[in-house]
Amino acid sequence: MAAFTSTARVCTNVNISTARENKSSSMSLRAVAPKATAMPSFSGLKISGSSESFLGSGISRPSTAYRAQAAHNFGATAGMEAGVGIYGDKAGMTQIFTEDGKALAVTVISLADGNVVTQVKTPETDGYTAVQVGYRGSRESKMTQPELGHLAKSGSPPLRHLGEFRVKSAEGFESGKQLQLEEMFSAGDLVDIQGTSIGKGFQGGIKRHGFKRGLMTHGSKSHREHGSTGPGTTPGRIYPGSKQAGQMGNKTITVRKLEVVRVDAENRCMLVKGSVPGKPGNMLRITPAKIVGKNV
Repeated sequence: MAAFTSTARVCTNVNISTARENKSSSMSLRAVAPKATAMPSFSGLKISGSSESFLGSGISRPSTAYRAQAAHNFGATAGMEAGVGIYGDKAGMTQIFTEDGKALAVTVISLADGNVVTQVKTPETDGYTAVQVGYRGSRESKMTQPELGHLAKSGSPPLRHLGEFRVKSAEGFESGKQLQLEEMFSAGDLVDIQGTSIGKGFQGGIKRHGFKRGLMTHGSKSHREHGSTGPGTTPGRIYPGSKQAGQMGNKTITVRKLEVVRVDAENRCMLVKGSVPGKPGNMLRITPAKIVGKNV
């Protein structure tokens, strides 16, 4: 019994000494570990007088004016186009054959009267640079006097639709200039086309969002029903933005980087590879393809 007690005491002393050695070694490691270096300062960053650290790096938080200017610059870039575009009408779809015998599905876009520069906006007068273009002629009796007065300043005829293209520079554009299709685009160019998608009315979740239906047999009472729409007592409401039945289509859609296959200046039309939003007769907005970091 005495031998067992002495052996236990020896084991306990060994464990205590081992724990102390581990603790001291860990403390020495923490003392030797290098300190975290501060983040480098950003070039062009305006620093405010506040001593509050920015992201825990020792750099002062950017001033409110700087953050507002950065947000403004981001919004301006997001809404800026790669260049001035034109308007056209979707005539329909067809197919053409290439020289090597491949069949291409193309959309025919026809141009009606218009595509006239009605106003050039500058930072000095409007605070930003943009080119306003009018499209599709109209009778004077269908237009208001303010609209006719605005068009008369540039010497433009009565035009039903006005839209502007926000660009970096409006050099080469002046009020009253007629935009020619063959000068704006050529075969091989990439364009962004914006239009209104075909409206499909009020649709259920299966067609609108691709939900699966229930069993059609074996006594099922839920064939194409929506099913559960949200949580129960807590929080006792439906979360906003959930996928449910509702209006489908009839929205502004932009299809990016479509290739121009052919430009026919004589017939005032162009062929674009692939499909574009809307049904035949819908108006389209055609601009050079926007590639952020390259042309915007």
